[in-house]
Amino acid sequence: VQLQASGGGVVQAGGSLRLACAASGRPFSSYVVGWFRQVPGKEREFVSCITWGGGRTYYADSVKGRFTISRDNAKNTVYLQMNSLKPEDTAVYYCAAYVSGSYLTPTSYDYWGQGTLVTVSS
Repeated sequence: VQLQASGGGVVQAGGSLRLACAASGRPFSSYVVGWFRQVPGKEREFVSCITWGGGRTYYADSVKGRFTISRDNAKNTVYLQMNSLKPEDTAVYYCAAYVSGSYLTPTSYDYWGQGTLVTVSS
């Protein structure tokens, strides 16, 4: 599975961005697909994930109510809609996928995309 993350950019506080994670090589049907973010000097942080089959979603408390994860079966793509962005959301965002494990733990994820940078200015 190859993952391609896109959609990052620079936005003012309160603005919105939509990230996309497109998969190729194998359908997402058996996977959990998640988003993590990382700032320099800190550990990679769980943001959100979705179970491809059942569509169950999970969010970090810090983004709950502001971010929405969704999937498009036909396009084999997962989206992260980010609203009401805050400066503390500034990070490199990574999408990743796994079959089994804990959705909170980066080491559970088997496949990673290259990050996309989100910068939120105050």
